[in-house]
Amino acid sequence: MRVVLKECLWESMGDELLVLFDPREVITLGDPDGQVAALFAELRREPRTPEALATALSVPEADMTAALEVLDSLGLVEYEEQRSLGEPGPDERHFSNLAFFGSYSGLDRPRAEFVRRLRDAHVLVLGVGGGGSSLVQSLAGLGVGRLTLVDRDDVEPRNFARQFLYRHADIGRSKVERAAEWVREYDPSIEVRGVDRWITGPEDLKDLVDGVDLVAGGLDGHPEAHLWVNEAAVRARVPLVVGGMTRSQVMYYSVDPGNSACVRCDWENRAGLDDASAEGFFERNRGAITVTNTLIGPLAMQIGSLVAYEALRYLTRFEPPVAAGAYVKLDLRDGLQPERQPFATTPDCPVCGT
Repeated sequence: MRVVLKECLWESMGDELLVLFDPREVITLGDPDGQVAALFAELRREPRTPEALATALSVPEADMTAALEVLDSLGLVEYEEQRSLGEPGPDERHFSNLAFFGSYSGLDRPRAEFVRRLRDAHVLVLGVGGGGSSLVQSLAGLGVGRLTLVDRDDVEPRNFARQFLYRHADIGRSKVERAAEWVREYDPSIEVRGVDRWITGPEDLKDLVDGVDLVAGGLDGHPEAHLWVNEAAVRARVPLVVGGMTRSQVMYYSVDPGNSACVRCDWENRAGLDDASAEGFFERNRGAITVTNTLIGPLAMQIGSLVAYEALRYLTRFEPPVAAGAYVKLDLRDGLQPERQPFATTPDCPVCGT
């Protein structure tokens, strides 16, 4: 296959070649004889096979292979044939997605393969209200090939401040029905199913997690709903990504079954706090305060995008998940600066301890 140089700038300075690929940094390569600059020029002129490059620059093929491996380790080269899906329609549809993955692709990590993983993925979305509304839109934009959407609410006027899937004409309709309709209108190639169902325990999720690649979103209405979802996902060995908001924090977390602590670990550990301590008082009472839903549009979109981006990490593995076994909290009082807080682990956790 033919190797191509990614979009970058370079300039020779003395015995070094300065390369600008990411505007945050300059890559410095030793180049006393100008051979690296010559290789860059050949790659920019047209994509070439390693053998053709070796011939053009009059160097042994083994040396050329070694040079390309170095450039690959720096994220500067990929195969021309793997930059696209090879289908005009899907390539146009996923133009921006392909460009994004170009920052993470390499000779053994084709950008097109990342997009194919998304198109083959099945995500279960729990809740299509608040953050779930923008989550559905983000997942559809990424091109996730199959979505199962779960909710039990109907559209109300109060939803319009933060749920942009819905319109005035939808008032009174099932949210999940309208959300599925939106996805079909947005991209008919996405297979979508709406499930209008109350979730009252992990057993209500058992049939829904079967065969999915990831569970995302979150459930309201019961103080232990997050534990039900955690249990269903961990027992099915399916990654889980959840987002939400308190009065003054936006947060999200994820669980990577078999690799990270789970939500029940943290819950079990905190349940053992000394009731007489300030932390014990906080844990005992933090769920007892009724707070009017303060989630507004910009923050709902923030939650949906953070959950979708963490889901993207799991579905493609373009980089490791950052919230596995941890809460990532963004404080509204501090300019939404993120802070990562690992779950408290429990070795004998009844859900993931084995």
